[in-house]
Amino acid sequence: MRIIGGSRRGRRLVDWEEAGIRPVRDFVRTALFSIVSDFLPGAVCLDLFAGTGSLGLEALSRGAKSCLFVDHAREACGIIRRNAEALDFLSASEVFEGGAVEAIDRFARRGRRFDLVFIDPPYFHGLVESTLSALTDTGALTEDPVVVAAAHKKEEPLPAYGALVLTDCRRYGDNQLVFYRPAVEGSSEAC
Repeated sequence: MRIIGGSRRGRRLVDWEEAGIRPVRDFVRTALFSIVSDFLPGAVCLDLFAGTGSLGLEALSRGAKSCLFVDHAREACGIIRRNAEALDFLSASEVFEGGAVEAIDRFARRGRRFDLVFIDPPYFHGLVESTLSALTDTGALTEDPVVVAAAHKKEEPLPAYGALVLTDCRRYGDNQLVFYRPAVEGSSEAC
């Protein structure tokens, strides 16, 4: 696996296969970052269920200001730190070992707000829903955020979570990317 665009384009990420992590495939990441490219410069990012950190590291490579990586697995957090170091992104990265909802609550209480959020949990566990609810309930988002969730194509996203509404849904094989933004008139659409 490698960084596919930006200042670190082509740089490889450290070995992750043995950790049992399901990273977002290159062609899905390419599509995702094509869609959110206008939101990346200077963005404060949150990469939940981060695994290898590929989404947040890709965002940093493409001009994001910083990224908080969250994963409950110690081994994944170690991989993220090694990848951030290998790509010279340690100063723009923070790694939190723990659950997504716990991290959202903790950092929101500390006044942290995020412009761009990636949610890439294990499929079929209802984690997208609980995470989106936590994001909207805690005030962890800036005024005009973009929240992107990766899910299996058979998982049905809800049209809204608090002030966030479904604005786009793209399918790639068995995967889908679901995009949420603050509500504006006529912005909700179904997948």
